[in-house]
Amino acid sequence: MDDRYLKLLAKEYPTIDCVASEMVNLSAIRSLPKGTEYFFSDLHGEYEAFLHMLKSASGIIKKKIDLVFGKTVSNAERELLASLIYYPEKEIKELSDQDLTTDEWKRLTIYRLILVCESVSAKYTRSRVRKRVSKDLVYILDELLNVTDDVNKDFYYDEIINTIIDTGLDETFIISLCRLIQSLSIDRLHIIGDIYDRGPRADIIMDELMGMHDVDIQWGNHDISWIGAASGNQALIANVIRIAMRYNNFDILEDGYGLNLRALAVFAAEAYKEDDCQLYYPNTLDDNIYDPVDAALVAKMHKAITVIQLKLEGQLMEKYPEWEMQERSLFRRICVSDRTVDIEGKTCRLKDCFFPTVEAENPLVLSDGERELMTVLTNSFLHSEKLHRHIRFLLSKGSMYQICNQNLLFHGCIPMDENGELQSVQINGKKFSGKNHLDKLDEIVNRAYFSSEHTEEKEFARDFLWYLWCGPKSPLYGKDKMAFFERYYIEDKEFQGERYNDYYLFSQKASVCEDILQMFGIDAQRGHIINGHVPVKIKNGESPVKADGKLFVIDGGISKAYQKATGIAGYTLIYDSHSLSLAEHKPFISGKSNQTPTIQLVEKLESRANISDTDKGVEILEKISDLRELLKAYKSGEIKEEIKER
Repeated sequence: MDDRYLKLLAKEYPTIDCVASEMVNLSAIRSLPKGTEYFFSDLHGEYEAFLHMLKSASGIIKKKIDLVFGKTVSNAERELLASLIYYPEKEIKELSDQDLTTDEWKRLTIYRLILVCESVSAKYTRSRVRKRVSKDLVYILDELLNVTDDVNKDFYYDEIINTIIDTGLDETFIISLCRLIQSLSIDRLHIIGDIYDRGPRADIIMDELMGMHDVDIQWGNHDISWIGAASGNQALIANVIRIAMRYNNFDILEDGYGLNLRALAVFAAEAYKEDDCQLYYPNTLDDNIYDPVDAALVAKMHKAITVIQLKLEGQLMEKYPEWEMQERSLFRRICVSDRTVDIEGKTCRLKDCFFPTVEAENPLVLSDGERELMTVLTNSFLHSEKLHRHIRFLLSKGSMYQICNQNLLFHGCIPMDENGELQSVQINGKKFSGKNHLDKLDEIVNRAYFSSEHTEEKEFARDFLWYLWCGPKSPLYGKDKMAFFERYYIEDKEFQGERYNDYYLFSQKASVCEDILQMFGIDAQRGHIINGHVPVKIKNGESPVKADGKLFVIDGGISKAYQKATGIAGYTLIYDSHSLSLAEHKPFISGKSNQTPTIQLVEKLESRANISDTDKGVEILEKISDLRELLKAYKSGEIKEEIKER
């Protein structure tokens, strides 16, 4: 082993006793049960529903309460205890307003919370639990959670709890206990893409994720759209705004990220003052709380940014012929006088043909007003401090795919052709497919944001993010086209169809999933693929478990926009030390806390999984090996111990 590495390690463990103690500690940790992993997908800004899933650990906290108190406490009281754990401040206030927070209630509640906390913390070391407790309460909680003298246990509890109440610490203590139970219930969080768009406040979700102790993100195409917008890609800036207009989501733009839309409102009101813009009225799933805007003005803003987006996208398609998307530059094929457009060799009637900013000779060129507007909007995106804080987090914790504990996580697909072969994609003159393709795209995404301005590398990578958003061979999009032009302007639904990549057909076979797992270096017998992106229409008999249990598709419709199609309100995949389970969620109702999902066991492990069976266990074993080498170096005198006089 490199002497320089051992000397660095010796600074952290300066004596033989320190090394030996850490080796014992790490060996003990490896023998503990693995922590519980939670997998979510396609959150789409639905912050209230998602935060409830986190606070309740997707129903697992209620399950723990039932296990601890199922035979001694009524179901109604167990529901109240669960609600308190999820929303402690709110529940305490409501009870206080009714004069129900008596000393007896406080004493009983703290005692019950301690028992629940003991249950959820059983698989952790004491030091790990202490790290998740506020410093002021570490000693008290450590004492209460680790009483070993059964004879005096009740007396010991009573003395400490009475003192907590007498000193007025009870409310703070109860809230801290509830927060600790929430934190300990989720060991690791995986987000399988699409945090942004459609729902009202993805920024609130991002704030919550930034406070989590262990989280990773696999980008979805909607996340890439926001990364591209923050990088200065004007087509994606227009796209982000258009989707917000479509769903009436002004709060995330203006209140969440401080993006100034006044210039868009002024431009749209003037450019489309003679147009009622009926086709562009928003699909309101959520009301704006902070920035209510007149619907007629929203419709004009929506149309203005849509036209700009179509022009900018057409420019990109023609700039990069290797993307083979020129036929999707549909503004180039519009005949304003006839109200028609040529699509796939057919002439289609347009629902709207009032485009005062479109030049007949040069339909893709922005007007002077549009160009000035995009300059203002681009500067707003480039200078939003909170947006860039979130995007940097999305990049630091995110990737095209993640391998964790023999599971392969990615949002969309591994592009395949009609024969089930990996689809080859040419990028800068080189061909990529499968794992190599995803690795290359990971590199491009980071370059788009972090490369120096005014360089060819930055320009290409930033442009390419638009292809990742909607390109036919993008593993994040996974369809032959994005038919948003057809949905806006063509009545005939025949042209609105989007064909999924052949991956979605071939991945139904276990053998294909096993081949993909092997390509990523995963044990095909133990491993699983976990995807989002495609809503599972359970009401039509579809199942999230596919390919004989090798593939999980966990987009169940957390987004309100999909719930009519799916019939439910999202899935959580839960992987604990005993099993893999799916929590099937009901539509979230704000203010109602007892919305426990249905939890279904999908795979029972042959034996209980310990940390030694996980990726973390492998890392710990490697560290133990390094410490063993340091121990030898100390004993041989190769490295000197740090000896301090008593």
